[in-house]
Amino acid sequence: MTKIKQVLMVFTLMMGSSALWADQNMMTLKVPEKAQAECASCHMLYAPGFLPKESWLRIMGGLDKHYGTDASLDPQSIQEITQWLVQYAGTYKRVSGSPPNDRVTEAAWFIKKHRKIPEATWKRASIKSKANCMACHTTADKGQYDDDFVKVPQ
Repeated sequence: MTKIKQVLMVFTLMMGSSALWADQNMMTLKVPEKAQAECASCHMLYAPGFLPKESWLRIMGGLDKHYGTDASLDPQSIQEITQWLVQYAGTYKRVSGSPPNDRVTEAAWFIKKHRKIPEATWKRASIKSKANCMACHTTADKGQYDDDFVKVPQ
């Protein structure tokens, strides 16, 4: 591939994604109010790109048994939130397959990224679980997971 073609391809990819993502953020710029109100009322709002479309469809299709909780919603809310999750679901290599139980914390990329963290750290009262991204990633609610914003609490 010629240098010109490489530059054009990178430019095209950057332009296509810049409308959806801010800086290095994982969260889309347009978060539906219903997703913020419903999902984030119980846990942090996970970036759609963390899971593939198939996982989001299963999660949204089983809200009555959402990881041990009845998180049922009205059909319109389900449709709106599902559409957003599926539209911006992970499609890149590291999210190519659904993780066990459709859990972000069981995805291969998550395990690899956090492999050096001792199990005892996850059990600290200040962290509670691997699913509590906000405990260490201080800007996770904005979709920013850059290492510059990581602070592991004691």
